[in-house]
Amino acid sequence: MNDDLGDYGRFCAEAPDMPIFMCDWYLDAVCGEGAWDAVLVRKAGSVVGVFPYFLKKKFLWRYVAMPPLCRMMGPYLLPEYRMPRKEMSLLQELLDGLPKGLAAFEQDFNYTATNWLPFYWRGYSQTTRYSYTLPLTDLKTLRANLAPDYRNNKLPKAAARVRVRTGDDLELFFRIHNRSFQRQGLDAPVPLELLRRLDKVLAERNARAIFCAADQKTGVVHSVAYLAWDRHTAYYLLAGDEPDLRSSGAGILLAWEAIRYARETLNLKTFDFVGSMLKPIERVRRQFGAEPRPYFRVHKEWSLAWKLGKMLLR
Repeated sequence: MNDDLGDYGRFCAEAPDMPIFMCDWYLDAVCGEGAWDAVLVRKAGSVVGVFPYFLKKKFLWRYVAMPPLCRMMGPYLLPEYRMPRKEMSLLQELLDGLPKGLAAFEQDFNYTATNWLPFYWRGYSQTTRYSYTLPLTDLKTLRANLAPDYRNNKLPKAAARVRVRTGDDLELFFRIHNRSFQRQGLDAPVPLELLRRLDKVLAERNARAIFCAADQKTGVVHSVAYLAWDRHTAYYLLAGDEPDLRSSGAGILLAWEAIRYARETLNLKTFDFVGSMLKPIERVRRQFGAEPRPYFRVHKEWSLAWKLGKMLLR
């Protein structure tokens, strides 16, 4: 590891609201060591801002993309530098440090990155996207903010049929999570080896829980969910259902139990559903009282050859 990445790791450990997805050890797990790098900016010898990136290569092209299971990246500045008078020059310096000769760039920025103007000046484009987050107030308020149909119908019905437990059975989680994709003849969206690598580092840091909802009579698993967290936020990273058992409402119950776990066991401030922009999923997030939270998708393509060649990357 070069000195800059060593400094990057120390910065991540101390930064007050650095998302888990941008931590060095998380990126090592989802990218593979050596597949990511970071630009650092310093003031008076101390790191005050960072810009991690995942560099990929396909044929003759090098491009920056989002790593798998990494929900947000982009530039991160310490809170005291997040004002136009200070951040403009720092963001431009971070931009200067990106690799030269890229074919394309696309990142979903973290919530703290609210100023993309220096990117606009350099020809980048931006699309506003939304996740859904839930402030973790007291449990009584959280329950009162549920949609009436969830509070009075779906959750009690599911709780009468399935029992929720937490555990370490990653293979069971993987199998149930991928059932919907298998049914459609699709490959697993996340390779098991990558998930094992990430699960190992999260478990070592006590930063994940695997939830399972199983039928009280038969023991058949209806739904699974994977929760990861940092010092301030719980992230509903992955979830899946047995396709033929979705009507039981076990998936809704699992989300509620994950919210309760984040509030009562972890004592965190925020629950992040990490998406989705899909209309049916967005509606479910709202039923839990979650609110839309915007973030930037920033992108740029440098050549016509890349635009034509993108189809080869799919």
